[in-house]
Amino acid sequence: MYQKRKLDLGIMIPILIFAIVSIVTIKSALTYLSPDVGNLPLKQAIWYGIGILLVLLLLHLKNDYLYRNAWIFYFICNLLLLCLLLFAPAINNSKCWFVIPGIGSFQPSEFMKVSLMLTLGVTINKFRSTYQSPSVKEEFFFLIKTFLIVLIPSILTFLEPDTGAVLIYFIIYFFMMFVSGIRIRWFFIFGFLIALVAGFVLFCYFFQENLFVKIFGTDLYYRFERIFNWQSGSGMQLENALAAIGSAGVFGHGYNQTPIYFPESGTDFIFAVFASNFGLIGSLLLLLVIFFFDFKLIHLATKKIPKTDKFVLSGIVAMLLFQQVQNIGMTIGLLPITGITLPFISYGGSSLLSYMILVGIVLNIKSVGTKSYKYR
Repeated sequence: MYQKRKLDLGIMIPILIFAIVSIVTIKSALTYLSPDVGNLPLKQAIWYGIGILLVLLLLHLKNDYLYRNAWIFYFICNLLLLCLLLFAPAINNSKCWFVIPGIGSFQPSEFMKVSLMLTLGVTINKFRSTYQSPSVKEEFFFLIKTFLIVLIPSILTFLEPDTGAVLIYFIIYFFMMFVSGIRIRWFFIFGFLIALVAGFVLFCYFFQENLFVKIFGTDLYYRFERIFNWQSGSGMQLENALAAIGSAGVFGHGYNQTPIYFPESGTDFIFAVFASNFGLIGSLLLLLVIFFFDFKLIHLATKKIPKTDKFVLSGIVAMLLFQQVQNIGMTIGLLPITGITLPFISYGGSSLLSYMILVGIVLNIKSVGTKSYKYR
């Protein structure tokens, strides 16, 4: 009975649906791709199988094991990010992956997201346990410490470059800080400072291009160009994705009938493939499953659970909600194209395994309930 109680159907059934949707849609995305990419649907199915094994392992280890070793995981992930910059081969002018012959690629930034949640969760819980009513000074030094925790991997990841992952790091950070209960004034101060920096950067980009390139380099300039292209709806990738979605109608073109080619069809723009195949009805059903899954996580976060679990769960919810909204929004032209994938659906072994680790963490939180442990 105990094992059945841990495998919550409200969590596992959506994951099963995500797996089916992912494999089917990746298969359809291969329509215009070279056979050299390999059997991606089979690989995704294998990654899902490995992910399930990871979930079972985490159910055995419990979350306390992760919390006790959070700083070790954090150090290992940062070391891997550093090794990427020093030793990894450049793929599409980026050093985001280790290439493992015969297996594929390994992307440390995906696991850094999980490591950040664990490390921040443990750090926040320790602070709240030490200071019941912290002073402004105590909160200030706490914020400096947590900001440095996020800043180190952010710099390493930005240099790869992987701007999307850096953005997710800070989404996780700010949401977890909000849930931590610190004074609201800090968010206004941070918001003001961010607005100043962002205003200066944007001013240089739009009105002082030479100064922008001199300070930030050409690489960041081209990244900004890619982001702002969405305003005019320009770019073959977005235009073709919109054409595929717009022509799908209510019921879609049918399985494996993607009508037009666009890059990154199995990763960043996988929602466009699904929508073109299954139309408005299929898209609404998928969105309904995503909403139900997110609701289950948010509902769990509102319950009386150990504090570290609550902090980590808030990071999980923030990351998933942001990636879902950003990915679907950029696919239909409402948000900038950032290269952020759709959780559980887009192809990718590293990302999928990191999400399955989060599923294991959530199932452990669900099964433990109000029980209290040393590291929580």
